[in-house]
Amino acid sequence: MGSPRRPTYASPTPRQPAAKTPSAEPDTISASKSAPVPDTASTPGRKKGKGAGSAPSREKAAAAGDNVLVFPEPPAKRRKRHLLVAAGTVLGLVAALLAAAIFSPILAVGTISVTGTKLVTTDQVRAALEPLKGKPLPQVSDDEVGRMLEPLVQIKSVSTQARPPSELVVQVLERVPVALVKQGEQYQLVDVDGVVLGTTADPASVSLPVIDGGAGTIGKDLFQATAEVLGALPPDVLSKLSNASAQSVDAVELKLVDGQTIIWGNAGEKELKAKVLAALLKVPADPKNPVRVYDVSAPRHPVTR
Repeated sequence: MGSPRRPTYASPTPRQPAAKTPSAEPDTISASKSAPVPDTASTPGRKKGKGAGSAPSREKAAAAGDNVLVFPEPPAKRRKRHLLVAAGTVLGLVAALLAAAIFSPILAVGTISVTGTKLVTTDQVRAALEPLKGKPLPQVSDDEVGRMLEPLVQIKSVSTQARPPSELVVQVLERVPVALVKQGEQYQLVDVDGVVLGTTADPASVSLPVIDGGAGTIGKDLFQATAEVLGALPPDVLSKLSNASAQSVDAVELKLVDGQTIIWGNAGEKELKAKVLAALLKVPADPKNPVRVYDVSAPRHPVTR
């Protein structure tokens, strides 16, 4: 039989809630400075070193170091700086090379080559340009060469080319003689501007027409009008002329070596008139109806008779 005694149970001791430990951290998060460097002067058993700074100064240094944030340089800015440095270096080298080329005696003029001469000789041109020898090639300009060749009136313009290390090539563009003007026993070769380019005693040796009277006799205006007409003609037509004359600036006439007369009129539309005249002269001659007069004074309506 079981014991009449009832079992008893010990009531558990109520669990006490754990005491909250006061938090050492504030409710908000903030950056804190590093712990101050201990004062060696106040620390027992340590002596203040001779070179050691005071505690306040070390604290200031530590605080300053903690408050400065060092960010790396952006790649784009670094590349830009490198490019600027490289560009400056290249420009400096180019400037040095240019200075050396402009002033270096290595590139001095030693040889002068001349092309395009007919009325003057290459020796005349070289003699006029002799002072250029020894001058650096980059310092020689077309204007300077042109001024030096001004006494040679046959030369209208020049262009130059430097061929390192020492050759200067001079391309000459000469004036074109368009007529002969009789002066005493000589015949002067003149261009469209009336510039005398040379003389000859035998007009037959030059395939150019003779301007009757010349500038001194017919007057400057008439001479200029006649010269402009002759300057517009192609060389093959010009070589077929025997002489040219002008009663007025609007009445210029030309004579062919075969005896035909060309009525030109004034100097207007001279290029068109020259083309029309060249075309008419190429028409085969008709023995039954020979042409005595070519009238191109109205070039859009030429007349032959």
